[in-house]
Amino acid sequence: MADKKIRVRYAPSPTGHLHIGNARTALFNYLFARHNNGTFVIRIEDTDLKRNIADGEKSQLDNLTWLGMDWDEGPDKPGEYGPYRQSERLAIYKPLVQELLDKGLAYESFMTEEELTKQREEQKARGEAPRYVYEYEGMNAEEIAAKQSQARAAGLEPVVRIRVPQNKTYEFDDIVKGHISFESNTIGGDFVIQKRDGMPTYNFAVVVDDHLMKITHVLRGDDHIANTPKQLVVYEAFGWEPPVFGHMTLIINTETGKKLSKRDESVLQFIEQYRSLGYLPDAMFNFITLLGWSPVGEKEIFNRKELIGMFDPKRLSRSPASFDAKKLEWINNQYVKNAREDLIADSSLKQLIKAGRIPADPDAKTIEWARKLTNLFKQQMSFTGQIIKLSEIFFDDPATLDEAALKELADESAPVVLNAFAQKIKELPLFDATEIQNAIYAIQHETGVRGRKLYMPIRIATTRETHGPELAASVELLGRTKALMHLQKTLAEIGK
Repeated sequence: MADKKIRVRYAPSPTGHLHIGNARTALFNYLFARHNNGTFVIRIEDTDLKRNIADGEKSQLDNLTWLGMDWDEGPDKPGEYGPYRQSERLAIYKPLVQELLDKGLAYESFMTEEELTKQREEQKARGEAPRYVYEYEGMNAEEIAAKQSQARAAGLEPVVRIRVPQNKTYEFDDIVKGHISFESNTIGGDFVIQKRDGMPTYNFAVVVDDHLMKITHVLRGDDHIANTPKQLVVYEAFGWEPPVFGHMTLIINTETGKKLSKRDESVLQFIEQYRSLGYLPDAMFNFITLLGWSPVGEKEIFNRKELIGMFDPKRLSRSPASFDAKKLEWINNQYVKNAREDLIADSSLKQLIKAGRIPADPDAKTIEWARKLTNLFKQQMSFTGQIIKLSEIFFDDPATLDEAALKELADESAPVVLNAFAQKIKELPLFDATEIQNAIYAIQHETGVRGRKLYMPIRIATTRETHGPELAASVELLGRTKALMHLQKTLAEIGK
């Protein structure tokens, strides 16, 4: 395996949108391929027709692209090992199933779901692990053929089961977990490789695809470990060499300490949700890479080129990966702070339009105003969707002043400052941040009020908050009319 060119794959099912866990699987395979100048393949595992959703494949590919991943072969980039959708590979699977049947390594099973359920329930009642028990036990070839003919005559459709050798140890060296072994008697008996509708099962199709596509390494989630011995049974039946396996640890919710489950609504789990909120793809790429993989040193912010250069599967953690939403916000904030102004402005503009804050087709003046608004909050935004909450004062009626704000305005100098400021901005020939700041300086010179007693009343009266971004720029964006209205409302509230 060592002298082969590395070929890895990400093989999603189009049964849902791109989940954080699946994105991590894709990302680690991508980094491994790019680090080793290998090939990254996308393969769509869509044989579970009942669960597939209309835009499942599109969501997977669109979101992988948004995250910054590209691939060398896939349904949209045909290569020599296609097709790259399992539903288009049935002509490949069927002859291979027949090969195992012809060799006596597989057989047709006519047990009904009712019979299988009854068998499992009886086993559970006896305290045994549920397993399939060979239905032709003790029969010779003629008796088996007769029983199968009888089942066909009754209109039953068979599944095809592969024979699992008895008392055999299946073992492999896992990149992440080290040496792993399974006893064949714990697999659950002969398992299905072809369903009644003729579709291959996952554990059969994945082996065929990985072998024929010359996949050298399989990096996937911890939940696939139980599938590996079954897949090794299939590799053995065909005499094929298995790939190198690496099973990444589970991702847990930092808040609950439990496995990150799609049913856990306490945390957003789909890439589409983060895109919608205005997270940056480079930040998501950075954050997801750190879910179960650690670089050398204490640094946590890396660009894509750096991550490709340093990616080493030996640094994949054996401990569960902790999904910390606060850390994601912090990482994204670092990227927002350092991103180009036009990039953040464009993302924020889309958020404002989506929220109905500004028209869907804004004119040049509105776009420029929104750009200034975004720049005002750029340093404190963790994601651009926060612009909606941060900028409420610029769109909504002024909020009621809280006790802390009223306490600041209780000083006898507050009404003096506010009345003076109202008069000054009413008379400004040009209402911009520079002229507004000059007006504040003039009030300081004329009244002798300075520092907190000067700036805090103006901030509270205009923005209705005790903290916020640069004051003069905030007042400019409020506009003269709204700023004066807020000032008058505040003066009325404090009885001045």
